[in-house]
Amino acid sequence: QFCIFPVFIFSFYRKSLSRSSVRSRMSLKSPKAYNSLQKGAVIWDPKPLQVKKIFEALKKGLNEYLEAHQAELDYLSGRHKDTKRNSRLSPPSLSFLQKQIRSVERYIRKLEFHISKVEELYEAYCIQCRLRDGATNMKHAFSLSPSTKASRESLVELYKNFQECTEDMCFIEGALEVHLGEFHLKMKGLVGFARLCPGDQYEVFVRLGRQKWRLKGKIETDDSQTWDEEEKIFIPNLHEKFEIKVTELRGLATILVGVVTCDSINFFTTKPQAIIVDITELGTIKLQLEVLW
Repeated sequence: QFCIFPVFIFSFYRKSLSRSSVRSRMSLKSPKAYNSLQKGAVIWDPKPLQVKKIFEALKKGLNEYLEAHQAELDYLSGRHKDTKRNSRLSPPSLSFLQKQIRSVERYIRKLEFHISKVEELYEAYCIQCRLRDGATNMKHAFSLSPSTKASRESLVELYKNFQECTEDMCFIEGALEVHLGEFHLKMKGLVGFARLCPGDQYEVFVRLGRQKWRLKGKIETDDSQTWDEEEKIFIPNLHEKFEIKVTELRGLATILVGVVTCDSINFFTTKPQAIIVDITELGTIKLQLEVLW
């Protein structure tokens, strides 16, 4: 009786899996389009907690943009009404305001679609996550029961469905990355007070997954800093943190100043974020960046 009952449950569970298959329900692009699923970078270890944090931060940031543009639309609509009442203004003024209003309205519709798409992806991700957890629990239950032909066959099917859920979750993680936007990093310089002397040369290396940014700078006689590159665009990644390494250049020798990591979860906001990172353990040298999402 014990074997017959789980097999029946598993048959129903397998049908629910089939009905909930991500790629059969959703018209997503080829996995090749996504950072996490490119050849040599496939991540077969979904991270639901990390995805949840990124999703919540992303949704909050998108809603901030939506509120800001809605406020702009309200302001333009009010100006449009005022100009219509003021007969002294020329028709071109009304036409210009109408174009601005239409432009903002189009952008708001794009944002609303963007938010709905992100919510749809995350909802599908949660479904696959629950199904995957269910398969794990059922595998554990079968492993505690006496081994029979039926239970062994069920374990094989459960393993296949577990793998399918894992693949679908990774697929959705890659699809979600497409909707994360861009981070525009701007180099603001090193802060070190007495540690920074005129003539000192430094190299800063910033990495996010496979994306890299290497730039060199020099401390001038007036304590200002010159850098060979000041801005760089990074594509956000669900699984990777920013890694920052600073080295001091002394002729042909290089001296490591420090290496730090920085989480990007707080960067999903409408306002530019000023980031000051302690490069040395004591904080005697800091790196200042500005991030705009």
